[in-house]
Amino acid sequence: MGRSILIAGGGIGGLVAALCLNRAGHDVTVFETVSEPRELGVGINLLPHSVRVLHDLGLESDLAASAVATSELRFCSDDGVLIWSEPRGLAAGNPWPQYSIHRGRLQMVLLDAVRRTLGPDRILTGHHLDGFDQDKDGVLARFVDRRSGVLVGEYEGEALVGCDGLHSALRRSFVSDEGPPRYSGLVLWRGAVEAPPFLDGRTMFMAGHDRQKAVVYPIRGPVEPGGTVLTNWVAERPVDVDVATADWNAAVDPADIAPWFADWDFGWIHVGELLASTEVAYEFPMVDRDPLERWSCGRATLLGDAAHPMRPNGSNGASQAILDGEALAVALSADVGVAAALESYEADRREPTSRLVLANRQAGPERVMQWVEERCDRSCRDRHTCVPTGELEREANAYKELAGFDLATLQALSHDRTPT
Repeated sequence: MGRSILIAGGGIGGLVAALCLNRAGHDVTVFETVSEPRELGVGINLLPHSVRVLHDLGLESDLAASAVATSELRFCSDDGVLIWSEPRGLAAGNPWPQYSIHRGRLQMVLLDAVRRTLGPDRILTGHHLDGFDQDKDGVLARFVDRRSGVLVGEYEGEALVGCDGLHSALRRSFVSDEGPPRYSGLVLWRGAVEAPPFLDGRTMFMAGHDRQKAVVYPIRGPVEPGGTVLTNWVAERPVDVDVATADWNAAVDPADIAPWFADWDFGWIHVGELLASTEVAYEFPMVDRDPLERWSCGRATLLGDAAHPMRPNGSNGASQAILDGEALAVALSADVGVAAALESYEADRREPTSRLVLANRQAGPERVMQWVEERCDRSCRDRHTCVPTGELEREANAYKELAGFDLATLQALSHDRTPT
C-alpha cells in the first residue's frame, strides 16, 4: 500500500526521489521554493551508477539528447602536460554512460518527467518549507512564500523528506546550532560558453594545483555537424571569504578571471581565451558541512545536499542525491513503519556519503595534480613520470571504489537488476 510523501525541494534530488517513490506506488507531492523553475546553472557530471537510476526511470533518450557522454578524464599540470588519463563511462566498459550536462537542463528533464508521470498538480511552486509537526499518525508541514513570509499552505502526509539543499530548513530544525557551511578556503568561478570542441569532443580535463586550477568539459554537443559545443569551465583559487556573509552565486565578469590563465595554452585548448570569450561567470565559495550523526527524526528525513553537502572534487554531489532517491523509495516500500523505513534508508546511505564528504576534503582524485606540483622538477615534457603510474592508478581506483562506481561494482549491479 502506497504512502503519502511530502518532498520539500524540487531540485535534482527531490525530483528523482519523487519519480522513484511514484514508481514504487507512493503518493508524492513536491514543494519547490521558486515560483517559476528555470533552466539555470552551469555544468555537472552524472556518474554511471546514478545514470543507471535515471535509465530505470525511463529517461535514457532524454539524457542522450541533452548531455555529452564523457569518454575520458584527464589530469594535467598547469602547462598542459599529462599526468593521468582514464576512459570513462561506456568507453571504460561500464554498463552505463557517464554524462556531462547543464544542471538546469537536467532539472527541466526531471521536472517534465514529474509533471508527466505524477501530474502537474503534484509539484507546487512558490512553497518554501517553514516548519513541521509530527505525531504517531503523520506529519503536518507548513510552507510560506519565501519573499513575503506569508503562509501559503499546510499539508499532511505520512513522511516529510527535506531535499532543500545546502541551507536546508529541515536540517536546521534537526541541528539548530550548526552554523554556516564549512569553508574550504577556495572559491570557484563557473561559466559556460559555445566553443570549438577539443580533443575528441567528449573529454573532461582538470589542470593545475592547489593554488590555481581549471576544470573544463563539454555539456552539450554541436547543434549542427562541425559546430561549436557548449563548454563548461571552472576556475579555482584560494581566497579569504566569510561564508556567513558571502554573496552566493554572484555574477562576475570573466575578463577579471581570464588573465590568471593567460599562458595556459595547451595546444589543444587555450584556457585563458576560453574564459575570456564567456559573457558571464558565477562565483561560489567551495563549502561543505560536517557529516551528521543522524539524518532522520521520526517521520522526517534529509536527502542530497540537505543531508550530505560535499565539495565538488570527484563530481559526486548530484550522483549521490540520485542514489539517495532510489534508496529512499526502496526503504519506504518495505513492510515496516515509516520511522523504521527512514532509519533503514539512513543506515544504507549515511555512512557511504559521510566517507565521501571527508574524502573530498582531501581533494578526492584531483590531489594527484598536487603530487606532481610538489615532486616534479619540470623536466617532464610529453607526460609526467615523476609520480609512478601504479600510484596514480591506485588513487583513481580507490576513489571509484569509495564512491561506488568502480567497474566491478557496476558490472555486479548490471547482473542484479531488482526494480524498486
